[in-house]
Amino acid sequence: MPTKPRPDDDRETRVAVAGHPIHPMLVTFPIAFLLAMVPADLAWILTGDEFWPRLALWLAGAGFVMGTIAGIAGTIELLIIPGVRRRGASWSHFIAAVTLISVAFANWYLRIADPVALIVPIGLSLSILGAVLTGVAGWLGGNLVFEHQIGVVDDDGD
Repeated sequence: MPTKPRPDDDRETRVAVAGHPIHPMLVTFPIAFLLAMVPADLAWILTGDEFWPRLALWLAGAGFVMGTIAGIAGTIELLIIPGVRRRGASWSHFIAAVTLISVAFANWYLRIADPVALIVPIGLSLSILGAVLTGVAGWLGGNLVFEHQIGVVDDDGD
């Protein structure tokens, strides 16, 4: 029978709506937006259709905004839950996510003036870097949830 974690090893989510953790609900949006930038940039390279750079501009902006909102929820969890703060993987996830949000901002900001001119090589490079950072932050976040039970809701009635 599993033992109840010590009070200083608390891992249960605090930022939730009706018992559903907000951070995992929000991260799906920046993940989708920022991963879609690579195919949008490649589609412009292959077709020359200016729809793709405009789409990539919107994807970068939406990824930045939604990543910031998800990051706020995650940062609150990190700062107020002792069991989250104690784990090095939590801080690694935080650093990867903040770096990703910074790359998303740079990718969006640099494209505003001329979405087409930036794609090769800077825009595509930032999009690929963003996709890699999304994978790293996602892997670390998944590790926190599945291996360490961070941010879960205790349903055992205790």
